[in-house]
Amino acid sequence: MLFIRQLLAFRPNKLDWIFATKTFIAAMLALYIAFSLNLSYPMWAMGTVFVIANPYSGMTASKSIYRILGTLGGACFAVAVTPYLINTPWLFSFVLASWVALCLYISLLDRTPRSYITMLAGYTAVIICFNAVFYIETVSIFDMALGRFLEISLGVVCSAVVTTTIFPMNIGPVVEMRVSKSLKDIKTVFDAILSDPKHQDNYTQLLASITRDTTDIHTMAIHLSYEKSKLKGMTKPLQELLHQMTMLLANLVAMSERIKQLDEIDLGYRQYLQRFHQQVDAFLEAHHTIQQDQLKHLPTNFDRTFDEIVKHAKAQQRIVLGSLKMDIRHCIQNVQTVRLIWQSIQNGQTNLPESVVSLTTTYPSLHRDYGVAIRGGISAFLTILIACAFWILSGWKYGFMMAEMAAISACILTFLDNPVPALKMFIQATTVAAVFVFIYAFGIFPQVSSFFELVLVFAPFLMFCLLLFLHPPLNGFGLPLIMGTVMGSNVQNHYFMDPNLVLDFSLGTIIGPIISICVVHMVRAMSPDMAVQRILALHYKALRESIWMDYGTGFRIHLRSMLDRIGVLNTKQVQSEHLSAEINAALIESSAVIDLTRLQELVKKLSTESPVVASIFQLQKYLNQWFGLKEKGKNDQQLFTSIVRQLDQILEQAQSLGDEDIRHRIEISINNIRNSICHIPTVTAENSAILVGV
Repeated sequence: MLFIRQLLAFRPNKLDWIFATKTFIAAMLALYIAFSLNLSYPMWAMGTVFVIANPYSGMTASKSIYRILGTLGGACFAVAVTPYLINTPWLFSFVLASWVALCLYISLLDRTPRSYITMLAGYTAVIICFNAVFYIETVSIFDMALGRFLEISLGVVCSAVVTTTIFPMNIGPVVEMRVSKSLKDIKTVFDAILSDPKHQDNYTQLLASITRDTTDIHTMAIHLSYEKSKLKGMTKPLQELLHQMTMLLANLVAMSERIKQLDEIDLGYRQYLQRFHQQVDAFLEAHHTIQQDQLKHLPTNFDRTFDEIVKHAKAQQRIVLGSLKMDIRHCIQNVQTVRLIWQSIQNGQTNLPESVVSLTTTYPSLHRDYGVAIRGGISAFLTILIACAFWILSGWKYGFMMAEMAAISACILTFLDNPVPALKMFIQATTVAAVFVFIYAFGIFPQVSSFFELVLVFAPFLMFCLLLFLHPPLNGFGLPLIMGTVMGSNVQNHYFMDPNLVLDFSLGTIIGPIISICVVHMVRAMSPDMAVQRILALHYKALRESIWMDYGTGFRIHLRSMLDRIGVLNTKQVQSEHLSAEINAALIESSAVIDLTRLQELVKKLSTESPVVASIFQLQKYLNQWFGLKEKGKNDQQLFTSIVRQLDQILEQAQSLGDEDIRHRIEISINNIRNSICHIPTVTAENSAILVGV
């Protein structure tokens, strides 16, 4: 009922009409050329246009290339294995199911648009092989694979030509706008943290929005190499900008936590912090154009102005203020780094400034859920085996269509936490498509005698479906409806339609996804709450790995993946308030993970015989055990108590250190670990000698 209300309330805008018209023209062009070349299945050329349709030329071009590569990979696999396995149906089914499972597993691990290549290579092989089995007496496997590749390529070329020549739209301006918005949002958060005593109530959502935006922009940047916008070729620099921006987000969260600690003790320092904030703002405003040698620059009298805050603060606040000063210093330098990269991008420089230490790796340092990928692969494997078993045991001649649709539906929506609701809509659309196939096949097509008439009878239906494409609630119905109808009609030069054939094909397109739903529901589907719990487990595993890491580029790349994981967490619509709090806590914990590495560095500067070193080693062991338990969803209050005691012991032993700088750094890191990782409020830690200024 909700979908019906959305459909009735839908009113297409100008962009919808332009997109639908362009896509319709490209589809008709592909169909006309396919007819002219007398290709076996012209509808595949037409259907390809709908599958890769996108209002932005860069996204259409990239998906076109990925579709060609995926089709080529699937076709090569089909040609390689079919001659040897076609006479052993059970083994053939097992090999194809394994191939699709492997391809889907790899696809789910690659959180970029390139994942489309491997996913398509998987189910394309199934489509070609099963069609080859059905038409074995008339078409060879090579001809079937070659025909499919040519039809797909034709659709891709027609789509690319129309998209780039008729009212072309580039994604570059959209990316530029999103980056500019994120930079403004970061400035807003920075000002809120330093000036608003109630910042905790209003900055969290904005910070979550920024983390989501950086995740989205990272994906969008992939398409920039495939269009002629201002940002063409800027994918790598832009992704580096996003990596550096996540470091800046960690600074902001750390600053917020230190301010929160200070406010819990006393607010008297804030009037002096306000003056310091104004000085920092003036510095950042005056340095919009940045030179490479200015990255380490700080506002004039930075130390002297901050010392004025410390001078008028309570004794209990001084260690926290030392940490805040360090965070603000790093924040200013990271802001300058982000601005320098963005400045070079806008100046058309594809190489990073020499002074920037790159965090970009050959394989993007993003969150990957291997468990979800494995379950997705297993669900596809079982779906195809069950569909093939039904086909083989029943002897149903047209069962190949059921097996094909089972394979396709098992792959296309597996990236969702719970694909079942979307698959149900897919089945609804496919059922409606079967009705339209009967209407067209037996009520309309018999009256069509020219290509122009075919275009006219297709136009109302195709335009209606295409208008739904740009609206997420409706796209899940529009795409399968249009694909089910055009593929089911199977228009060819020598057109002939058998009612029994249409019925069997329609049944196959419905039964296949039903099998997929049953398997996905049992093997792959999970609620957002369950997905969050799994990601939180990976978060604590990453925390545990951080304990013995040295600070450097490797650690920053590790931290980048942790913060990306937080961005993924913030996309989940959880019902549990406890899990919402855990997501927020994970962001705070990630901001303090650098203090784990700082302790590791400080240990190397002390004598191995120092009691502080032994105490830090013991703390690391406790933290390792604690994170390991939290990774499994467990907790140990006695272990937590031991961690707190160990923190106090390190603080006490640090007072005997002769090196004041090392002692001060240990105090700062212990405070941050206590507050941001162990989540112990400052007011409950006042008995600690150093925190009360003794």
